[in-house]
Amino acid sequence: MPFSTLITHRGTGTTHVLRADTAKRLTSADGRFVSRALFPFDAPRNVEFYELRLAPGTTEEAEPHAPGTVENLVLAQGTVDITIAEDRHALAAGDAILFEADVAHSYRNAGRVEAVMYLVMTYAEKVS
Repeated sequence: MPFSTLITHRGTGTTHVLRADTAKRLTSADGRFVSRALFPFDAPRNVEFYELRLAPGTTEEAEPHAPGTVENLVLAQGTVDITIAEDRHALAAGDAILFEADVAHSYRNAGRVEAVMYLVMTYAEKVS
């Protein structure tokens, strides 16, 4: 299920300013993983854009997305290990990765600082 379906809001117009202090955030139960949508929730879309924050020493497990879903992630701060199925990829600040996300995958921050990532998720078909 796309994150956006959990926090959908219908707006009007074509210009949206998304203020950081009023953004809708999806936070893990322990508060160590936070996802903030960087797009308005005004229509179905096949591309979503998120800011992800992962505390030091934290692993976030992701279930497989719908077939054809692709994640394009760039690491802005920290270090993260991305595991896709059985393959592990170590990323440092400035690195980017593009992968098919229709398999189990995880994000692990073994570093000492919060990892900040920007994620573009593209679905094979528009989500509703």
